[in-house]
Amino acid sequence: MAASNPVLITGAGGVGRTVVEGLRARDVPVRVMVRRNDDRAARMRALGAEVVLGDLTRPETVSAALEGARSMYFAMPVSPDHLLAATVVASVAREYGKLDALLDMSQMTVSQMTATSTAESRQQRLHWLAEQVFDWSGLPVVHVRPTSFLDNPLFTTLPAQTIRAKGTIELPFGAGRTSPVAVDDVARVIATVLRDPAPHVGRVYELTGPRTVDMTEMAEAFSQALGRPVSYVDVPLEQWRTEVLSTIGLPPHIEEHIVTMCRLHQQNRYDRASDDVERLTGTPAQTIEEFVAARQDFYLG
Repeated sequence: MAASNPVLITGAGGVGRTVVEGLRARDVPVRVMVRRNDDRAARMRALGAEVVLGDLTRPETVSAALEGARSMYFAMPVSPDHLLAATVVASVAREYGKLDALLDMSQMTVSQMTATSTAESRQQRLHWLAEQVFDWSGLPVVHVRPTSFLDNPLFTTLPAQTIRAKGTIELPFGAGRTSPVAVDDVARVIATVLRDPAPHVGRVYELTGPRTVDMTEMAEAFSQALGRPVSYVDVPLEQWRTEVLSTIGLPPHIEEHIVTMCRLHQQNRYDRASDDVERLTGTPAQTIEEFVAARQDFYLG
């Protein structure tokens, strides 16, 4: 990739922001497409990134953002428009015809799905379909499939509340095992791929933490990191949905996705571990203990 050809990053929050930080730290030219010219956009400019306004569901703005780019990172928040956005991006990028790589942020659940499976959430189904669209497009695609994020409110905001009040983590995960991964680790993988995408085209990377744990073991990891006893309390899913999740005021699409994630945890569908983070970046994925210890003040208040 020539020095003047930017990497196009869609979105300035979460993983996208951290990817931009990693690329700019190595003086890689970056263009960030955002929907609003807000404080997050200003932070991207402060890092030396070019910022353009656009919408992934509008072909004309995607086309304008792609101009001159040789690689692209496609991602968006949980949204019923995910498949539409992926189809728009694939169509515009194919017409553009100059991408060396398109990195698609997918979900690890996709690796267990089929064309006719029905146990997954609508969001997970949209990710599966989006992968099909990108593969059919003939574009030089790299799929990245992280498992659930350690930074997710399920493992941050909600446990922080009950740890402070009762010394407990209260979730409807049953005896299922899980291996959540930190946003920082996923972003390191993406930045690594985008710096030199050619060897990765056509590959699928599944990103997890270094080991799987059940929720009792997760509570033990929290205890070690925080220096105080933490235990796991398994809550019936419908009770948790009514008493906790429904009080947050999430859109129905997002609430349904979270409930399905919990159900799939109960069914042990998240009991998977991969060394792709370490293999691609040379540094192991963060353990639960490391992640929590770095945020003691947040969890303990």
